[in-house]
Amino acid sequence: MSLTRIGLALVAALTLAAPTAEAQWRSQRGGSAPGDFDFYVLALSWSPGFCELDGGRGRAREQCESGADLGFVVHGLWPQNERGYPSDCGPSGRTPSRIAMQQAEGLFPSEGLARYQWRKHGTCSGSSPSDYFSDVRRAREKVAIPPPLQKSERDQTWTAIDLERAFVAANPGLRTDMMSVACSRGVLQEVRICFSKDLRNFRTCQEVDRSGCRTREITVKAVR
Repeated sequence: MSLTRIGLALVAALTLAAPTAEAQWRSQRGGSAPGDFDFYVLALSWSPGFCELDGGRGRAREQCESGADLGFVVHGLWPQNERGYPSDCGPSGRTPSRIAMQQAEGLFPSEGLARYQWRKHGTCSGSSPSDYFSDVRRAREKVAIPPPLQKSERDQTWTAIDLERAFVAANPGLRTDMMSVACSRGVLQEVRICFSKDLRNFRTCQEVDRSGCRTREITVKAVR
């Protein structure tokens, strides 16, 4: 074989072996295209704990301002894969209109957070902004908050498994392997609940379940 042919063969082999920029982009995000994911995660932020840890900076200012009197609020509805998750799925394309943002009212603690969640997660859903926020509402309305956490007027101490069991008791069809509890420095931050892609049912989610808080006791800060 001539040197020219050897050189061409090497170039062809390297071209086939080298991942394209698109493939690298997809690999980094755990998905391939908007709408290509396995299930949803509804993340409910416990405002008193989040504000205790975050200090009310940036987008959290409205959530954490004095007298906000917020308990659980929607952090986001996240497309998720069995391993990893997609995010920032290309250009945001359609900026949420005022009509679309009306779907988010009363769910997110601020419009800024709602817009951020659309850019980071909603663009991976394969839905329009209006439909994505409508799905956020559908998911939120399917989750009942356990009575002890509906209006916590004093700090409480829980274990992660007891928090999960409280949600299970309040939500028929939910199991502890379909959710996780997130905490930081022993303070409850949020509860994450897994839904089927059509949002009709809760579903198992091993990676999400394993990512839960491992602290022995969790402080649930009182609503202020």
